[in-house]
Amino acid sequence: MRSALRLSIVLPALNEATGIAATLQALAPLRAVGHEVIVVDGGSTDGTAALAAPRASRVVESERGRARQMNAGAAVATGEVLLFLHADTRLPAGADAAITAALQRGARWGRFDVHIEGRSRWLPVVARLMNWRSRLTGIATGDQALFIETPLFRELGGYAPLPLMEDIELCTRLRAFGHPACLRERVTTSGRRWDSRGAWRTIWLMWTLRWRYWRGTPAEELARAYR
Repeated sequence: MRSALRLSIVLPALNEATGIAATLQALAPLRAVGHEVIVVDGGSTDGTAALAAPRASRVVESERGRARQMNAGAAVATGEVLLFLHADTRLPAGADAAITAALQRGARWGRFDVHIEGRSRWLPVVARLMNWRSRLTGIATGDQALFIETPLFRELGGYAPLPLMEDIELCTRLRAFGHPACLRERVTTSGRRWDSRGAWRTIWLMWTLRWRYWRGTPAEELARAYR
């Protein structure tokens, strides 16, 4: 088996000064072995970009919006694989080897299982449901750290410039190229939105928004409801 494929880790950020240094420090071992970390700042006003600069391979300024930011990072990426990581999410040890193994088995894209950190005792249940649902449907969310062969992502034209559901929309197109590699290794993501809104209320909101999306409700309207 060849050495790990070179990753370009694209991390969109907006006003993440409180946690961006720790997030990037956790990625330092991957940078040390040649992987690329690209932070895409969407106009932060709290110094996020300045904090990221010494800890990332590159900091890119972009128009605000997660989809636009991820596309901006992907446009300058030089790795063989794009890994899209939220600013409040940590990768498991050996993530690069796990991705390489999955793609060498024939997958062209995939995601990790997720573990949600937070106060609610229901968060482990929420995470298991998320992991089961995406394994069943082939649809993943950004919290699960999507990874995609760089040429495939560019062939598809990247993320649609939607204010919400950009991950769902992309996965729908990616399924034409096969089921995702659903890795059992877990990323750890912040449960801040679950803690602030309540676990079951957030589940209800997310499923309602997804149902409305499949029914054809414009993403702009869904984004207003999400806020």
